[in-house]
Amino acid sequence: MTPMMRQYMEAKRACPDALLLFRMGDFYELFYDDAKIAAQTLNLTLTSRDKGDNAPPMAGFPHHQLESYLAKLLAAGFRVAVCDQVEDPKTAKGLVRREITRIVTAGTITDEGLLDPKEPNYLAAVVPNDPAGIAWIDLSTGRFFAGVFPPGQIADELVRLSPAEVLWPEDAPLAPPSLDGMVVTRRPAWAFTPAHTQPILERQFGQQALEGFGFDPQGDDAVALSAAAAILDYLNETQRTSLPHIERLLRYQAGTFLEIDESTWRSLEITRTLRDNRREGSLLWVIDRTVTAMGGRLLVDWLTNPLTDRAAILRRQEAVIELLNAPKVCENVRHILAKVHDLERLLGRITTGRCTPRDLASVARTLRQIPGLKESLADCLSARLAEIAQLLDPCPELEARLSAALTEQCPLSATEGGFIREGYSPELDELRQLAYGGKQWIAEYQAREIQRTGIPSLKVGYNKVFGYYIEVTNTHREKVPPDYFRKQTLKNAERYITPELKEYEEKVLSADERAKQLEYQIFIELRDFLLQFRGSLQQTAGLLAELDV
Repeated sequence: MTPMMRQYMEAKRACPDALLLFRMGDFYELFYDDAKIAAQTLNLTLTSRDKGDNAPPMAGFPHHQLESYLAKLLAAGFRVAVCDQVEDPKTAKGLVRREITRIVTAGTITDEGLLDPKEPNYLAAVVPNDPAGIAWIDLSTGRFFAGVFPPGQIADELVRLSPAEVLWPEDAPLAPPSLDGMVVTRRPAWAFTPAHTQPILERQFGQQALEGFGFDPQGDDAVALSAAAAILDYLNETQRTSLPHIERLLRYQAGTFLEIDESTWRSLEITRTLRDNRREGSLLWVIDRTVTAMGGRLLVDWLTNPLTDRAAILRRQEAVIELLNAPKVCENVRHILAKVHDLERLLGRITTGRCTPRDLASVARTLRQIPGLKESLADCLSARLAEIAQLLDPCPELEARLSAALTEQCPLSATEGGFIREGYSPELDELRQLAYGGKQWIAEYQAREIQRTGIPSLKVGYNKVFGYYIEVTNTHREKVPPDYFRKQTLKNAERYITPELKEYEEKVLSADERAKQLEYQIFIELRDFLLQFRGSLQQTAGLLAELDV
């Protein structure tokens, strides 16, 4: 077995229940049974690196098509482990180091292209005791809830939430309800125990946070907290990174919202039709006039959690009535909101370190819309609209820095360069000039050397074998100055190098790579700077969603 295949087998042993996508150069490859499954599911060609009857089967696809193939594998009900190259092949000594960077499941998707922008993608966990504990999270936004319910209400709550994936204790006497589109993942019983709960929750939220969130760890809330801890344990296992965007655990308080049983919920077709379980034709589909993804998801949340508090209902209605009576204001607000990006999910990707330059540029474009919204709402009298106008934060310092640094059309990759504006970094501008403006320097250098040496036929050239050189014909060999060092002898000429030309050669040959490295460094600095405004941005995202609904 080759060293690379040994590396593959080690990675596969770490996640035996998932299809392993193994990065090899510009491709993701699958081997053995994984290759057979992928070939059938994804319509890939089954091949092999070796010859003979015992050669391991192999199938693969280009790395830039990962998102589309992930979507197909998840839709087919598979868990997928992504094993990436975690060091630069150019600098690696021997075999490139690879690690499993994440395990992707139906409930842990954060990739924009795999998510429905107007639907939450919930991962839920259930402790089917009496009382039962249920927790649920949308990993893409960090919104995290937990509550206590009668055991007979588990199916009702899962129908209401419509989670993509549910974590269920493997030793539970109760079987999980069979719901359309819901993947059930069995987890070890110890992952739901109180002894396991406290350390995980404290590590994520701090020691005093749970009581501050309104939970009683010693009372009935213990089962809800066990379900929440099971989710965090699962996310730590699958995401392989810290999750700082999960800042709060919200307590779902029974009686605050109207409770609807499973049968009635389905019959009313609130978010899905009864016949084919589709959004089209449901109440949600009929009334959804939101223009942002955040607003669309919040509308789903409001419909699935109808308020019972009269004061809260009247507060919403007051804001709605004012906008209905001011059509120009309403039209202007909708026009501005249509330019807003999905700030909630952008923050989720940025916080977990899985963002792109385009994500940062989208944050900047969103912030540029805030002053216009505040101006449009300035004369509103209803309490909630006035409050939204006051609380919306354009983060001018952040917006100015992002806009000054990033081009309008940013690429998806942070490592290939081309997204920092000219003029933002003098050092980067110099490297780009070296990498792309070499012809002008060579022409000027050649003209200087002709004048200095008096050799009219002197030429400065370059080839891949010898690099940069100065070519002097044998006719003018006597005029060659002492700082010219012979590099190559031709039939009718000599080629030389000078210290100045050698220094320039070293700069040029490394300039492009150094420019990309510097751009990536600037990207990291911008991302870290943005995270200083995370709290304000999260609040603004929630306000934009509410305004849209």
